Amino acid sequence: MTTTDLVILGGGPGGYVAALRAAQLGLSTVCVEYDKTLGGTCVNVGCIPSKALLQSSEHYEFAVKHAAEHGIRLDGVSFDLATMMKRKTEVVAQNTKGVEFLFKKNKITWSKGVGTLKPGNVVEVAGQDGATTTYQATSVIIATGSVPFELPFLKFDEERIVSNVGALTLAEVPQRMIVIGGGVIGLELGSVWRRLGAEVTVVELAPTILPGNDDDITKEATKIFKKQGLTLRTGCKVTGGAREGDVVRVEIEENGKAETLTADVVLVSIGRKPSLKGVDAAALGLTLGARGEIVVDAQLRTNLPNVYAIGDCIGGKLLAHKAEDEGVIAAEVIAGKPSKMHYHTLPAVVYTHPEVATVGYTEHELKAQGRAYRVGKFPFSANGRARTKGETDGFVKFLADQATDEILGCHMIGANVSDLLAEVVLAMEFRGTTEDIAMTCHSHPTLSETTKEAALNALGRTLHM
Repeated sequence: MTTTDLVILGGGPGGYVAALRAAQLGLSTVCVEYDKTLGGTCVNVGCIPSKALLQSSEHYEFAVKHAAEHGIRLDGVSFDLATMMKRKTEVVAQNTKGVEFLFKKNKITWSKGVGTLKPGNVVEVAGQDGATTTYQATSVIIATGSVPFELPFLKFDEERIVSNVGALTLAEVPQRMIVIGGGVIGLELGSVWRRLGAEVTVVELAPTILPGNDDDITKEATKIFKKQGLTLRTGCKVTGGAREGDVVRVEIEENGKAETLTADVVLVSIGRKPSLKGVDAAALGLTLGARGEIVVDAQLRTNLPNVYAIGDCIGGKLLAHKAEDEGVIAAEVIAGKPSKMHYHTLPAVVYTHPEVATVGYTEHELKAQGRAYRVGKFPFSANGRARTKGETDGFVKFLADQATDEILGCHMIGANVSDLLAEVVLAMEFRGTTEDIAMTCHSHPTLSETTKEAALNALGRTLHM
């Protein structure tokens, strides 16, 4: 048995970042990961490969539909899907090798195999070579991630009925694709295949796509995505379905009326659930929540002594950057620092085109609270840089406290808003106001001026609208 300060179960964005921070703080650290590469779902079959394909497909659509607007004449434009996939794989490899390099640099042990947590913070790792290694850890971090929900009548075969994994590795563009779930994954991957020529229908149970977002965002996104060619069927319940050879049948119900849809490929993206691989909660006495998530406090402690949990397995918003921050906090708490998590300023992004980026409260949440607030809004169509780019869809929207002007939320849809949002998140960390944003000098011409103008609008003194 090998003794160590810390064992981390899982090498995804939460686990590997926790390992890096723990090593910085001088803790002897072992990270257990059974996959052949580090990085978890995000790096291998999620965030990184999907963004690579989104970028490639955006370039293709620009060449076909928008290059001529810039005086660029391109005749007979086509794409090579195999090359796109090869580039995606290379981008993923660069990231996974980068994490492995950081492990070596920081003297972190990567224990390759399936880890099982035993009582007393003992971790057994069944190695890929058949051997078992046992670690006695002072502290343990559970970072086992999540897995996609599966419909009982549409089991994943990753060929015709796919999760995010299969949707990232299709060998050819389907003629027709049905996406079940109008959330982040469904809209991002649906957009990729729509740009490459598939007829994509998105089926969403909620009344709108991107459920939970600010109403102005969902309305604008619906308008834009329909214009782009996505068919959006909201308020539709999927009641059944099956694969029949090379065709998948999906049965839906809308307003009490039954209908059958067919497609070459069906992407099921109805959410994800905590994965507790190697963690027998009942046997360990580990407390779980109603949805099977591990219950933790603000310092990521579970009810077990010196056992912490981070990332998707503890529920909340399933975001890589949330897991990373939780990994840092958990490592710092283990090292004796007074760190703790807070989630109000946690940003979220949808990498469609245009992007959607949000932080804080939505307008309907503030109304439900009965809180007095002001709205500031500015469209990209009135921004000089957006016009030069030909990216005039969308807006920036602030929600500020009526009395104090503190920023309570910000909701953006438009070009590069994933980057524009960072300024607002920082301001909210300091309980900043729209006046703080409005008084900050922004370079001209930049897209960031939309943020300043929206803040000015909240103060009733917009300059360029």
